[in-house]
Amino acid sequence: MILTRRQALRAGAVSAAALATPALLTGTAAAQTVDVAELMKPGPLGEMALGPEDAPVTLIEYASMTCGHCANFHRNTYAKVKEAYIETDKIRFVFREFPLDPLAAAAFMLARCAPKDKYFDVIDVMFAQQRTWAFSDNPLQALQDFARQIGFTQKSFEACLTNQELLDGVNWVRARASEKFGVSATPTFFLNGKKLSGGALGFDDMSRLLDAEL
Repeated sequence: MILTRRQALRAGAVSAAALATPALLTGTAAAQTVDVAELMKPGPLGEMALGPEDAPVTLIEYASMTCGHCANFHRNTYAKVKEAYIETDKIRFVFREFPLDPLAAAAFMLARCAPKDKYFDVIDVMFAQQRTWAFSDNPLQALQDFARQIGFTQKSFEACLTNQELLDGVNWVRARASEKFGVSATPTFFLNGKKLSGGALGFDDMSRLLDAEL
């Protein structure tokens, strides 16, 4: 369902159960390959990526900020992948928004409203502190408190979350991933156009897959 601006602002009503949506992919996903040219088209907000554009390997992740599996991946696997593969220019990593609920959409909007060079820093901190804001009794207030810690004022916080163009852009990425590439859970990864199975893969498994493409 496409999120509306009102839903983003009323994200505090999202239940903890909704935030804990599991991220398991079917075993057949490993065999799925999509149109790479279509997959690589950026959304209306522009691509958020790390690593050289001409890298021989491109890893795309569709994630939700309220997804516990995504947070585990970023804490336990992504940091190692970044050090071993992204910072050494071996791969290009593309991070795309796939909010599972209005609170996740609001979190993505805040990351987009931060300075562009701080986007991944904000994403990293949000995942690291996910339980303090996403699983709070009042998650929207907790998200607002978090936003203050990273430099938002009350005015800039509200301006960000009432930016319909921004919300539409986040929703566009999510809708396109679902309709064209069969994304239905998070995290979902595409490695050089191939949809990976296994959800939040550990570093050893991810490293083996990346090395096979290099």
